[in-house]
Amino acid sequence: MERRPRIDGHTLLAGVIGWPVAHSRSPLMHNFWLEQRGINGAYVPLPVAPGAFDVAVRGLQAAGFRGVNVTIPHKESAYRIVDRLDRSAQRSGSVNTLVFAPDGRIEGYSTDGDGFVANVEAHGIPVRGGRALLLGAGGAARAIAASLLDRGVDVVVANRTRARADALAAQLAGIAVIDWAGADELLPSCRFVVNTTSIGMEGGADATLPLDLSRADAGLVVCDIVYVPRQTALLRQAAERGLRTVDGLGMLIHQAGLGFEKWFGATPDIGPEVEALLDADLHRAHAG
Repeated sequence: MERRPRIDGHTLLAGVIGWPVAHSRSPLMHNFWLEQRGINGAYVPLPVAPGAFDVAVRGLQAAGFRGVNVTIPHKESAYRIVDRLDRSAQRSGSVNTLVFAPDGRIEGYSTDGDGFVANVEAHGIPVRGGRALLLGAGGAARAIAASLLDRGVDVVVANRTRARADALAAQLAGIAVIDWAGADELLPSCRFVVNTTSIGMEGGADATLPLDLSRADAGLVVCDIVYVPRQTALLRQAAERGLRTVDGLGMLIHQAGLGFEKWFGATPDIGPEVEALLDADLHRAHAG
């Protein structure tokens, strides 16, 4: 691997804004890719307190940053501050990637939905047509639903609070809603099931998913955007039944790669090396 140049006046800068932000794996990924590609760049964590987002973003833009990722609790602020919304952000109703354009404008993108699709397709599973059952109705669900709809997938959403699912369907045309308790009645007709909730996450929601996978078609693909642990209870049950599974770590990597291209002008190697790097880091954090 080529040694990355020291930080100097030509270093390309990007980062991730959040509060807190120390837990983010984005610096690990992006700096690995920068070193791998021999790019004189750096990606840094940027802890920005609530209420200071706009000032911080304008300051980073003035200081020559190429852009930033945005995480909790600033995503709504990011949506408001942009001058140009990419279609991905308009469709998902959220922004997680800011690009500081040469003309002085701030561009807003949402990479979650396309990152999800890219991860599924990297497993050799084409995302075209069929029906998907999405569990959850938050921001990630909307981004994923938009990307699936754009690829001709019939999307049905189930959420523990039916009103949230109905609100999502009102915001994004083409979504159908089904009651949480009856979600598994849809399984025989589904090609994909996607868990976008925190159920199954380490330290996440203490609840169970309303799915009896014995009702699933043999061709069902079961996806979980949770990546800690990588094999959630849902994925384990699916694998035991011989169903194809897709975990959430690849989505994290693919959505990050889309931002890397916009800031640094190069396509990162989204392969086993960066996956192993993240996997090892997650294991160390868990052991600690």
